[in-house]
Amino acid sequence: MTCIKSPVASRITLAEHPNGIRFMNLTASGIDPGQRQLNGPQTTGRTYRNLSQPTHEVVREDDVPATVRDGTDLMVDIYRPSTPGRYPVLIAASPYARQLQNSGAPLGFIEAGQSDFFVPRGYVHVIANLRGTGGSGGTYTFSDSQERRDLYDLVEWAAAQPWSDGNVGMVGISYFAGTQMAAAVEQPPHLKAIMPIAGTYDFYKSCTHHGLGSTGFLTPFLAMIGMTSTKGDNVFRSKLVQAASKALHLPAVHKRFEHFNGEAMIAGLKLLLNLPHPSYPWDDLWRAALVEHPYKDPWWDDRDILPLLDRVTIPTYLGCDWRNVSLHLPHTFWALDRLKSSPHVQVAMMGEFGLSWPWESMHVEALAWFDHWLKGQDTGILEGPRVRYILEGDPEWRASDTWPPAQSVHSALALGADGVMGGQGSEGARRMMTLGTGMNRVRPSETDPPDRLVWNTPPLTHDLDMAGDIELKLDAVCSAPDVAWIVCLQDVDPTGGIVNVTQGYLRAGLREVDERASRIGAPWLPCRNYQTVPVGERVSYRIPIVPNAYRFKAGHTIRLFLTNDDQDKDKPAIAQFRHDGIGLNCISDIFSSSELLIPTLPREGQGMI
Repeated sequence: MTCIKSPVASRITLAEHPNGIRFMNLTASGIDPGQRQLNGPQTTGRTYRNLSQPTHEVVREDDVPATVRDGTDLMVDIYRPSTPGRYPVLIAASPYARQLQNSGAPLGFIEAGQSDFFVPRGYVHVIANLRGTGGSGGTYTFSDSQERRDLYDLVEWAAAQPWSDGNVGMVGISYFAGTQMAAAVEQPPHLKAIMPIAGTYDFYKSCTHHGLGSTGFLTPFLAMIGMTSTKGDNVFRSKLVQAASKALHLPAVHKRFEHFNGEAMIAGLKLLLNLPHPSYPWDDLWRAALVEHPYKDPWWDDRDILPLLDRVTIPTYLGCDWRNVSLHLPHTFWALDRLKSSPHVQVAMMGEFGLSWPWESMHVEALAWFDHWLKGQDTGILEGPRVRYILEGDPEWRASDTWPPAQSVHSALALGADGVMGGQGSEGARRMMTLGTGMNRVRPSETDPPDRLVWNTPPLTHDLDMAGDIELKLDAVCSAPDVAWIVCLQDVDPTGGIVNVTQGYLRAGLREVDERASRIGAPWLPCRNYQTVPVGERVSYRIPIVPNAYRFKAGHTIRLFLTNDDQDKDKPAIAQFRHDGIGLNCISDIFSSSELLIPTLPREGQGMI
C-alpha cells in the first residue's frame, strides 16, 4: 500500500480487507491548502491551538457486527487509522444508510460527519445503523427506550475494541445528534463528550407542533427510512454509487452543495414518497404517531428524553442554525434549559447555510472540542462566553454567557384592528374564516372573510436587532370548538420581498399553560389535557414562536402572518413543513388587545421600535 503525504494533508487509502473493501483515494479534508475543502462555517470565530493534524492513513472495515445485550447485531462501518494503536472513538449512529455517509451526496440524511477529516487526525469513526435498519438485526423502534439501551451497549462495545483507547465521543447532526443525547442519558461509562448539533430530543414535539401534526416532516421521513432499509451493499456499495461519489467529490461539483439548505433537503425527501417500502414497521409507526396518539401519552413519553437530561453528566456542545425553525431549532433551547448536571455546556447558533448537506460544517470546532475532552489537548475551546451566535443580517459572531442574551428586552407590539402592528394599535377586532373539506363550493365568495390576516409595523427608521424568545398573546372568539393557530414572523423589504424568519403553532384545544413554569416563548410542557374551545367566548392564548436572532434593517417592515391552515402553497411554511388540518369550519375574531412580544437588543441612541 503506497501513500503520498504532505505536512498539511495525508492521502487516504482504503486498504483491501477480507470483507471486500475497494480502494479509494481521497485527500484528507479540512480548510488548509492541499486539503479537500469543507463546505460551511468551520468555527464560531475563535482561534484554536494544538489541534490534531492530518498525519494518518485510513483503513475501513465494512459490515462489522456490534452485539448488544439482547443478542441483536448492529451493523457498523469502521474508519480508523491504519497504524496499529489505540485511538479515541467518535460514534455516529442513526437509521440512515451508513454506506452512503461518506458518499458526498447532497441528501438530507448524509449527516454522520466526514471520515476523511476526523480519521487522519487520529480518531476512529464508527458509523452505525440502529436496529432494524441498514442490515442491523431486530425491528426499528423510533427513538424509544430500547434504542437508548442499544446506544449504551454500542458505546461500551466500541470502548472495548483493540483499536480504542477507551475514550468515546459521538458526532453527527439531526438524528445522529438525537442518538448522542439518548446515549448520554443512559450514562455509558466510556462516553466522555458529545456534540449534538440540530438534534431532536422529544419526538412528539417534532411530529406534532403543539398539537398540529407535522405531516411535512414525518411522512417523508419514515418513507425514506423504510425505503433505504430494504437496500444493502449490492446497491449502496455498487460501482454506480462509487462512480457517483467520485463525481460528487470533484471540487467544482462539491462547492455547489454549500448552499443546499433545509428546504431543498425536504424536497429531496418527498421525492422518495413515490418509491415502495415495506408496510411494517414504517406504516405502523406513521399511524401510531399521527393517528393513534395525537396527544402526549405514555407512547410518546418513551420517546421523550427532555425530562431525563438532568442525567447527562458529560460535556455537551449544542447548536443549530436559525433556519431550522420547524424541526430542530426549538429542541436546542429546550435541551439547554434542562442540562443542569453537565459540567460544561457550550452552544453555537449558526446563520443561513450554517448547516448544509452533506454535513461538513463546524468540523474544526468539533475537532477543538474532542481534542480537548478525548485527547486532553489545550485547544482554547472553553475560553470566553459559552454561547456564540450569528445575528442574521450581521456576519460577525456574537458571544453571550446566557441565552437569551442578558441585554435582550421584550417589546409589546399590539395587533391593531386596522392591520397596523405596534404601539397600542386601533381598538376593535379583525375577522378571518377557515373551512373544512367537502364544502361543495365552486369557488370562494367575495363576501367571505379572508383565510389569513397580516399585521405590519410602519417601515423601521433604524436597524432593529432581535435575539431571544418570542411569543404571541392572542385574544380571540371562535365559532368552532377547536382551531389551529399558525403564525409566521416575516421581514418585508421596501420592494415587497419577504423572508420568513420564524414560526409558531398551537392547537387551541391544547392551550393550557402551566404559568408557574412558564416564560415568554416557552410557556408549557406538552399539554395532555384537551379542552374544547368555548364557542362564542373570548379566550386568551399564548402561542410560543420559535426563538431567533435576526436584524430587521431600516426601511423594512416587520409582519405577523396568522392563519388556521397552512396547506395552501401560498401560505408560509418554513422548509415546507406543513400540518394536517383540524377540519372544522370556523370564523375567528382577533381582538386588538392581542400583542406580539419580541425580544430586542438595545442600540445606542435609538428606541426599540
